[in-house]
Amino acid sequence: MLTEEMTALREQAPETADRSERPARKPATPKKVRPKGIGMPNDPVADLLTRVRNAAGARHETVSIPTSRMKAEVARILRDEGYISGIEQPNARELVLRMKYIGKLPAVAGLRRISKPGLRVYARKDEMPRVLGGLGIAIVSTSSGLMTGREAERKGLGGEVLAYVW
Repeated sequence: MLTEEMTALREQAPETADRSERPARKPATPKKVRPKGIGMPNDPVADLLTRVRNAAGARHETVSIPTSRMKAEVARILRDEGYISGIEQPNARELVLRMKYIGKLPAVAGLRRISKPGLRVYARKDEMPRVLGGLGIAIVSTSSGLMTGREAERKGLGGEVLAYVW
């Protein structure tokens, strides 16, 4: 039980005594907002493949990617092989890929990065990989540029196996 003196003290200054003893808090510093789209990923080809995979899964009509010569060549191979319907370059820094669908299903069923920055994968001219028994394609970087595994085999070239597409 509270005594009368304690009750009187509490009524006079309910919480002012507690507040005055605490030090004043500093105002929070605002967080820096990072601009979106600045900076390059460590693996641009994997970034392209991931954007195409995500766009196909979300049923997007187009997907926009930052451009480079390597990405433009990978996109050209995807278009030539029938996995995307078209490529546009509205400005020098952007590449827009038009996705292709067969009914409601995307033409790209799967994409897989093979040679990564941490572990490069190479194939000789006589051991070019076959994707899904020939139903998919392997994208290979050769001394004559980017091409499919079948083209590299036909030309007698080996190189770095960048990705599988099916």
